[in-house]
Amino acid sequence: MDIVEQIKEKINTYVDEEKAAVLPRYFQAFEGGYGEGDQFIGVSVPNLRKVARSYYRYIEITDVERLLNEPIHEYRLAALFILVYKFEKAKDGGEKETIVDTYLRNIRSVNNWDLVDSSADKILGAFLFNKDKSILYDFARSSNLWEQRIAIISTFYFIKQNHFDDTLEIAKILINHNHDLMHKGVGWMLREIGNRDFHVEFNFLRDNYKVMPRTMLRYAIEKFEPDLRQKFLKGLI
Repeated sequence: MDIVEQIKEKINTYVDEEKAAVLPRYFQAFEGGYGEGDQFIGVSVPNLRKVARSYYRYIEITDVERLLNEPIHEYRLAALFILVYKFEKAKDGGEKETIVDTYLRNIRSVNNWDLVDSSADKILGAFLFNKDKSILYDFARSSNLWEQRIAIISTFYFIKQNHFDDTLEIAKILINHNHDLMHKGVGWMLREIGNRDFHVEFNFLRDNYKVMPRTMLRYAIEKFEPDLRQKFLKGLI
């Protein structure tokens, strides 16, 4: 049995049938949902991380790529955890570049919000921090929901380094997006900026909050003092 089959078999030992029945609704895998057609077997994130930690040292990138193209959601998420662990332990830029190339080559498999949020900042954001970031702007302007979410969530790594400019610029590109998942993602990143520098977030919101979707604004101001939060919600800033 090759290593991909070993990993799948190990993941299958954690299957929870009740969870498997709930997850397709949670991730909108039904017809017309943002995750339409995805398949779930009902394995929790902690168990997927446990499997990934057990195998990431021994699996080759080409085999991770195979796992990342499996139709089962949990297999793809485990593959992304493996890529993250490999990236964090990579000893040189060439090894990291190979991991990033694999991630980008298989970007269509990163096709739900948990898959994006578990990998984008930790792989793509971390790699691009001191490099040309034009690919994030290309993703933000694309017509693909998941590429757009990857664009904004990748900047979470920059935010953690107190670099906010790219997040703010990408937020401007996405500010009129029509999907609730993008409203939440952009609002979340703006809130993370505010957690580190209130004035940067406040100034951005002061200039842009009146054109923001309501959900985006609510996520962005979640940690504000109640009085200030109400002023934003009532348009009194």
